[in-house]
Amino acid sequence: MNPKQIKYSILDLALVSEGQTLKQTFNNALKLAQQAERFGYKRFWLAEHHNAENIGSSATSVLIGYVAQGTKTIHVGSGGIMLPNHSPLIIAEQFGTLGALYPNRIDLGLGRAPGTDRETAEAIRSDFMQAAHSFPNEVNKIQTFFSSKNEDAKVRATVAEGVEVPVYILGSSTDSAHLAAKKGLPYAFASHFATTHLWDAITIYRNEFQRSEILEKPYVMAGVNIIIADTDEEAERLATSLIRMVVGIFTGRRAKVQPPTDMTEDLRDIMRNPQVHQMLKYSFIGSKSKVKAQVKEFLEQTKADELIAVTHLYDINDRIRSYKLFAEIMDELN
Repeated sequence: MNPKQIKYSILDLALVSEGQTLKQTFNNALKLAQQAERFGYKRFWLAEHHNAENIGSSATSVLIGYVAQGTKTIHVGSGGIMLPNHSPLIIAEQFGTLGALYPNRIDLGLGRAPGTDRETAEAIRSDFMQAAHSFPNEVNKIQTFFSSKNEDAKVRATVAEGVEVPVYILGSSTDSAHLAAKKGLPYAFASHFATTHLWDAITIYRNEFQRSEILEKPYVMAGVNIIIADTDEEAERLATSLIRMVVGIFTGRRAKVQPPTDMTEDLRDIMRNPQVHQMLKYSFIGSKSKVKAQVKEFLEQTKADELIAVTHLYDINDRIRSYKLFAEIMDELN
């Protein structure tokens, strides 16, 4: 379909399903990454979230190390580290250590959102809002700490200097598009939930992009929700877990991921709700043939260089099956 090879990757939240322990959750994340490596995925990213009963990726860098240790070739990283929650020095030390342990396999995706509610953000860091406004400067600090030229500075992240850990800028609005373009960094947009600003954000990024030592031309990564099963009906049934997750987001009741049920008219009504419909706009749910047509259209419209698949399902085996079929779709489209 395209003269370029479009990479495909996974964004994982280490979902905690009803009846599952945290140890099982983390083992499942590793199992999924190992299978993704077999299927040809480029990278396996974990997202930083806090105070959410259904998300286990709070200690993101720790979990990245666990997954990297259990895999061999796939890139493992953050999608992303919410930088205003942290000291740039500490993040540089953590990811410098990871980069030394797993050479050329660790990615550092950086975002400016808290990854949680306001009260929790303030509990993490009382000056969160100030740090969020300083995001461009905080990214600069990260890059400085990774530079071998920083060896004469008074403040150093010695375990990071000269270590190859590429930086990616994440966005869910247009703000970070300007920053990614100005710095000549790859840009990953969270279109799997923040659908409203996708087109404006990638247009800004491409129009304002400045060549850098890292990139000669823009590199756009876009998130999409993917649920694939053998039939449209089975995929819809599996998607009922996702629908209930979304309801939990809007109601503030984030319970553990619930088992799927038959699709009911009530659930269809929820899907038709304007807010829910907008949030799940780039959700491709169905059989392989149905999703392939949707993915092809999305790629033709966005001209994305890489797709990041997000599959929120209750059962790890259903998730692995869906990711396997998505890999087949991407290989066929390439």
